[in-house]
Amino acid sequence: MTERPKIRVLLIDNHPLVLDGLKAVLETFDHIEVAGTAGLAQAGLEIGRQVLPQVVLMDINMPKLSGIDAIELFRNELPQARVVMLSMHDSREYISSSVMHGAAGYILKDVSTDEIVSAIETVAGGGTYFSSGVFDALMGERAEEGSDPLTPRERDILGLIVAGRSNKEIAETLGITSATAETHRKNLKKKLGIATTAGLIRYALDHGIVSKVG
Repeated sequence: MTERPKIRVLLIDNHPLVLDGLKAVLETFDHIEVAGTAGLAQAGLEIGRQVLPQVVLMDINMPKLSGIDAIELFRNELPQARVVMLSMHDSREYISSSVMHGAAGYILKDVSTDEIVSAIETVAGGGTYFSSGVFDALMGERAEEGSDPLTPRERDILGLIVAGRSNKEIAETLGITSATAETHRKNLKKKLGIATTAGLIRYALDHGIVSKVG
């Protein structure tokens, strides 16, 4: 049986207990390697240059340089690294700002170990990951607002895009062809006046759109 390749992870959190706890838990998984830890974003960036992580799991609130402000630095200096924000905050402002700056995921600190591992695996594979608590908060904020211009099928497509699904996976989930899934993706961008997938994800988060299929 072929051994699963290890995912190199860098942990950044200014709370030593959280940092040590995360490290201890993640090291119990054979396919995850904690390549380094840091208590500040700037120190994490310096360590990242040496260990070249695939995934950076970073607290959003830190002194000197916030996690949100650090996202772009990681994207510029370590383009291979995907950043996942770890936070106690479930407000739309924090979540949308993280996505706008380039985060590949956002998870709340009260999630299970399995969900943290799922987030790491998903973003390492090129997808995006937002914990269920994030979606619950966004949908709660959106409940009293007006409707968006998307059809139910377009909302399904957008929800799957947020979940990190490829056109092939979207097609398999919805029983359509890959070409049709790609057409839906292009039409969504045109309809909403959005040029990038990151922009679609931000729109979905702002409007509380989550995948309810697949």
